[in-house]
Amino acid sequence: MPKADANQFGRLARSANDVVPLHRLACIGVVIVGLTLVTPFAFETLGDNAFISLTIPAGLLTIGATYLAERAPPERALWLIFGLAVALRAYVLLFDPLLSSDIYRYVWDGRVQAAGINPYRYVPADETLAFLRDGKIFPHINRPDFAVTIYPPVAQFFFLVVTRIDESVTMMRLALMGCEAVTVTLIMLLLRRMNRPVTRVVAYLWHPLPLWEIANSGHVDALMVALMLLGLWIALTGHALRGAVLITFAALVKPFAAPALAGIWRPWDLKMPLVVIAAAALCYLPYLSVGWGVFGFLTKGYLTEEGISAGYDLWLLSLWRLVFGEHQGDVVAYVLLAALVLAFKGLSVARSAHHTIASSLADINMMLLLTLLLLSPNYPWYFLVITPFTALCGTLPTWVVSIGALLLSEQLDWDFYIPRMVTKSILFGGFLLAWAWVAWRTRMQLTADAELSP
Repeated sequence: MPKADANQFGRLARSANDVVPLHRLACIGVVIVGLTLVTPFAFETLGDNAFISLTIPAGLLTIGATYLAERAPPERALWLIFGLAVALRAYVLLFDPLLSSDIYRYVWDGRVQAAGINPYRYVPADETLAFLRDGKIFPHINRPDFAVTIYPPVAQFFFLVVTRIDESVTMMRLALMGCEAVTVTLIMLLLRRMNRPVTRVVAYLWHPLPLWEIANSGHVDALMVALMLLGLWIALTGHALRGAVLITFAALVKPFAAPALAGIWRPWDLKMPLVVIAAAALCYLPYLSVGWGVFGFLTKGYLTEEGISAGYDLWLLSLWRLVFGEHQGDVVAYVLLAALVLAFKGLSVARSAHHTIASSLADINMMLLLTLLLLSPNYPWYFLVITPFTALCGTLPTWVVSIGALLLSEQLDWDFYIPRMVTKSILFGGFLLAWAWVAWRTRMQLTADAELSP
């Protein structure tokens, strides 16, 4: 065969090899779109279990999409990935929040602050706030007559700023989708820095968890994730203290971002803890007129309401009680043990000798997964903190937990109720099995490498 013909044949073969993954990626995208289109109607007609039965397959398909996206031509794949991601978010934005009413409290808190009132002072039903009530926001606020706001100060700043543009659920969701845009940008920057295909961003953009919990339900966790990733980007590119401040801000949106600090701290560096404390104190300062009330409903009922104070919804403690029974003081013992485990893991991460961006992100990912395991949240949106790591790290445990979190979608009382202990056992049991599988595979690989080395 002439050399020119051979070169042309090689180019055609490579082009075919690129097109096949792109076509398969498009096929997966079409199926995900189809599942998404019917989900709101299935939820309203058949309930939570229908929602779960549609979103979990969409999550599993996203794993395949991530695999194919790595092998597809980047430019065309990115057009497809972003095009479908925007279309999916525009679609779910058409529906009122299906899975949570939290966003109404966000708008309310912003309105209360704009009136010059501390949001931690009064419950929404207090007559002092009667002049702020309306027919669109107030009737949908959860716990209006017994719970002051639970959201920390950075979240409150965000609520105030967004509601100065417009006091509506749509504006709040658009603002949180803007936070998603920041998250997606940072995912791509980090992927480039690690020399990984930027098309892996599909793992986040097509994942059903952020789609429904941010674009539809509008959870403020989107702000937490954006601030956490921005802090990690800044810290891992050489400005640790600045990054620590941003991660602190993220933790003052939702505390689940706090473990990420372990990935950028170095033992015996006292500057970072002092900076973190100072940043937190400054954020709380504008609200201190209520004293300890700045911790809101978190300390005044949430831990009890969610079964955490009594230990009923702490998965590992519940398993222990099934075998050994309930004992006085076992919740305190569990909390202390969990704190020790997290402290030991955090110190181990901080002392790690390998501080590449990839290894640091992998350590932070595992730290966040361990935190979720030990605290075992009751709601799927708490797991948004790990969804960027499906693209950045792509480990089996991360996929299992981020998709399994959809099992915790329980909103309709008339739907067939699956006991929370069952759903959490599937979720966290799957995580432990995936973790064990990865550890076994890693050990086998190290053993094989050792046998091959001279």
